[in-house]
Amino acid sequence: MTQPNRNEPGASNGVRRTVVRTVVALAGMFAFAFALVPLYDVFCEVTGINGKTKNSAQAIIHEEVDESRMITVQFITRGSSGLPWELDVETRQVRVHPGQTNEVNFTFYNRSDNSNWGRAVPSVSPSNASLHLRKVTCFCFEEQYLQAGERIEAPLVFQLTRDLPPEIKTVTLVYTLYPVAHENEPLQAQVTAGKGDEA
Repeated sequence: MTQPNRNEPGASNGVRRTVVRTVVALAGMFAFAFALVPLYDVFCEVTGINGKTKNSAQAIIHEEVDESRMITVQFITRGSSGLPWELDVETRQVRVHPGQTNEVNFTFYNRSDNSNWGRAVPSVSPSNASLHLRKVTCFCFEEQYLQAGERIEAPLVFQLTRDLPPEIKTVTLVYTLYPVAHENEPLQAQVTAGKGDEA
């Protein structure tokens, strides 16, 4: 019985096809892994899963206030080990009607002897309430810069829409501080140091 010759052109073409398919599959998986994080963020923002909220201002919906319902809105602030700031809120809890526009003031305080960049990242609980929370003005839309020992006040203007599910009686907004690195900070430090040397 004759054994097949592995050096025949058909055999080498088959090996080549297998290698090409494997490389293409690996490249596809690699690209998918990189795209997964932004896709997940978009999915969470659209569906409200994981309590993610929009990162830009939203217009107020001019609708009749539902005075038959009262919703408790709680505010929780959390610091970060990498950022020596405090974030506080003037009131930890408010009672609001759906459709009503509300304003609450927050305070940022830099406890360190250095200037820093930071950002307050929000999340909402229960997660499906984020689909019905409209933030008109929020410090969370942009990064904050505080000088050493500086204290600033920043408002949150928000609205819960009338179509908030009836089973939701309490909405909790959590703001967590995170440090933000800026590429120009080392350059500024060098300029400051250079001026000190000249003096």
